[in-house]
Amino acid sequence: MMNTATQTPSAAQRFKALCARFPFLPALIILMLLFALNGFFNANTISARGITGLFSTYLALMFLAVGQSFVVFAGDIDLSAGNILSLVNVFIITMMNASAGDGATTLGIMALGVLVGAGCGLFNGLLIAALRLQPIVATFATSIFFTGIALYVLPVAGMPAPMIYWQTYFASFFGLPFVIYVVALLLVLIFLFSRSKVVLQLLAIGDDKQAAFQSGLPVTATRIKGYVLCGVFASFAAFCLTGDTASGDPLVGSAMTLSSVAAVVLGGSMLSGGFGTQLGSLFGALTIGLIGSLVYFVGTPASWQNFVQGLAILIALMVGILISRRS
Repeated sequence: MMNTATQTPSAAQRFKALCARFPFLPALIILMLLFALNGFFNANTISARGITGLFSTYLALMFLAVGQSFVVFAGDIDLSAGNILSLVNVFIITMMNASAGDGATTLGIMALGVLVGAGCGLFNGLLIAALRLQPIVATFATSIFFTGIALYVLPVAGMPAPMIYWQTYFASFFGLPFVIYVVALLLVLIFLFSRSKVVLQLLAIGDDKQAAFQSGLPVTATRIKGYVLCGVFASFAAFCLTGDTASGDPLVGSAMTLSSVAAVVLGGSMLSGGFGTQLGSLFGALTIGLIGSLVYFVGTPASWQNFVQGLAILIALMVGILISRRS
């Protein structure tokens, strides 16, 4: 008679199967733990107002991390993503201040901002996929290039956003803050792209580029699409950051690039490509935000906050990787 105990998977085996099916699960567990700790030290964090504030502050990083995922899936990287954000930020700010400032004109300028982001991504993609430059070196160079353009467009930070723009960002509609609708839109985009052909092709390229090429996948064109999509999402991030800060700054996104890469890794994606989810990248961005707020709420001295925050992110990254490896 067969032993039924051998047929029933253990809790550890079931957890491993869940992690294999949902790579973002370790990131979600860490996120929930951080959320509980933030609520313990400051009850306002888990209130509706606190959650809205968290989304408002880190919505730009969420979009940037999701955009970074497109290139990481293929085993590439974009060190210019934050600089594209800065360029789009100063572009739309200067255009809005030079225009009439009505709603239709503002939407038109935002559409042009998306084209600017897509153009920057296309430039990166051609350099890397078509000309075969190393991604880390090429995007480091273009990050300086995009920053130079941003400084030319707006040499000094501080130009204010039109009132209609930031008032909309902080407004409420039908009882819900506007940022909640933006988060919902981001979730819809993640759902649609997770089932799209381009993401599956990017993951296949990251898993084995040579095999993808031999199977007939358009490797060069698909990698270019990944960089274009990264640029588009960087422009979306710029819209959110412009609404949150209500001003233009040619250097505002520089520090966010590495945070977006860290968010992607925290979310369970592999920098070598071929494995990961964009929902995990979103969770990774929120994890970075909650770590920053937790460091503040526990009363860490200002001179030690950066050190403690970096250490906490490193620990969260190690825990997530260990869980993923075991699964």
